[in-house]
Amino acid sequence: ALRLHLANSALDPRILAKSPPQTPQNVSRLRQQSAGALRQAAGGAVHGDRVFRRPCRLSQCVPDRRCTRSHRPGGLQPRGLPGALRSRENSRARGARQGRRRVWVLRGHQPRRWESKWAVDRDEGGPGHDELVAFSPVQKYCRAAFLNELGKRTPVAVRFSTVGGESGSADTARDPRGYAVKFYTEEGNWDLVGNNTPIFFIRDPILFPSFIHTQKRNPGTHLKDPDAFWDFISLRPETTHQVSFLFSDRGTPDGYRHMNGYGSHTFKNVNADGQAVYVKYHLKTDQGIRNLLPEEAAQIEGTDPDYAIRDLYNAIADGKPPSWTMYIQVMSYEEAERCSFNPFDVTKVWSHKDYPLIEVGRLVLDRNPQNYFAEVEQLAFAPAHMVPGIEPSPDKMLQGRLFSYADTHRHRLGTNYQAIPVNRPFACKVANYQRDGPMTVDANQGGAPNYFPNSFSGPAVMREEAWHAPKATGDVMRYEAGDEDNFSQCGEFYRSVLNAEERDRLTSNIAGHLVNAQEFIQKRAIANFAAADADYGRTIAEKVQALKATSSGGSWAERPSAPLSPPRPLPNLSAKSRF
Repeated sequence: ALRLHLANSALDPRILAKSPPQTPQNVSRLRQQSAGALRQAAGGAVHGDRVFRRPCRLSQCVPDRRCTRSHRPGGLQPRGLPGALRSRENSRARGARQGRRRVWVLRGHQPRRWESKWAVDRDEGGPGHDELVAFSPVQKYCRAAFLNELGKRTPVAVRFSTVGGESGSADTARDPRGYAVKFYTEEGNWDLVGNNTPIFFIRDPILFPSFIHTQKRNPGTHLKDPDAFWDFISLRPETTHQVSFLFSDRGTPDGYRHMNGYGSHTFKNVNADGQAVYVKYHLKTDQGIRNLLPEEAAQIEGTDPDYAIRDLYNAIADGKPPSWTMYIQVMSYEEAERCSFNPFDVTKVWSHKDYPLIEVGRLVLDRNPQNYFAEVEQLAFAPAHMVPGIEPSPDKMLQGRLFSYADTHRHRLGTNYQAIPVNRPFACKVANYQRDGPMTVDANQGGAPNYFPNSFSGPAVMREEAWHAPKATGDVMRYEAGDEDNFSQCGEFYRSVLNAEERDRLTSNIAGHLVNAQEFIQKRAIANFAAADADYGRTIAEKVQALKATSSGGSWAERPSAPLSPPRPLPNLSAKSRF
């Protein structure tokens, strides 16, 4: 959005010093005669008795004593979705380019609405605050200031979470973990909103609300529904890779400190010369990967459901701050054209051999929030929060997520969620064209104009801030993305990444959950695993049959109840009789 920036100063003293005495009449005439000089000197425009400075390049910045950046005339360019994809990908996206105008249309509005409910229902977990220390500048690939100075420290806020359960559900459940980081950079806030897995279940955002619904409770029984989960999974074979991650040991990490974080999506980075590359972000735990065995997770779930939050909070409080090393993988445009798979497919990983990890910095969490609600519950992350040098790629899931999170925040936190202290950029004030509404926690931007364009503080377009836009052509169409290569990487994960014991636990975990679904769904799901690896599917099938043969029909033996008090006769409710 275009931002309105209000300086706290009055008329420029350099002009008033050369003027007649400041009577109301003289000041009024001075304002009319010196508007051009004022704009040049103050970088803004006169309105009433105030000077509105044009903004610096810092997103949402209001120049005041706390802002140390060098301000220059010019404003912020509105940032929309990038309107260019490379030719091969453009035909797959749900967008269009008309001539030189970049016009993007999401096919339908429901995903935005439904994803809002998903985000509201996420079980928000452990908090953390401190900083990212950059020790390997990457200006070759990205011009973002916070990544390009050796030893530079950038404040961050991190929120870990589970996905499928409600707030307060057990931390040890088999579930993806959300891993969201807000970087408070001098150019604005950048949100890296990822998970503890490098991939995701689906590649098409239109399916995202439906997938989340399969994780929730059955609307009739209010119970978890294995049929709903496996029905969707088996009908969308692209989920096979992520499901294999989920039911492996990494589906139950030993707290938040012992798991990795991933941006998951493919992003675009642009350097100061306007050269772009595609990247993936990784946050590798310095504590080492450690997971819970199924029986350990089940035991902790019954005795300490807040295990992961407690572990993280106590580690920080005890002076043992957890840390993660940040890396990027880089793929050039030429490499993307030659890539044997779709590099924008979030169900796929990039080989570390072909695209090695490049060290960027270290993320350290050494401060707990003083108040959980104020600093964690009210945090608002959005993939659309980016800074110069970091842009979205043609990744379709990322393109869909750019739209939905702001809807969530307006629903969950109110229209002024960006003015909440934990969501504001550092050393800045939120300045936009909104007024009133829930969560108005400041001066409501006073009497400054709340419309654009205006004659008093309208920002000028800064063309150097325009997003990188390679040329592309293509047709607008609805594209079914479910028939791409869905099994090769999953098979490689099963055969080459996991050892024999891990493969045994993986197939046992899947069989123990799949056995609760109906038989026709079981067969369809097993066929997908077998397409990834024949041994994979055969082992799951054998274990499902073994569980069926040994099933006792219940988890607990029925014990007699205590005698009725007071004693009384009971009707035979199994008979169709009146009583």
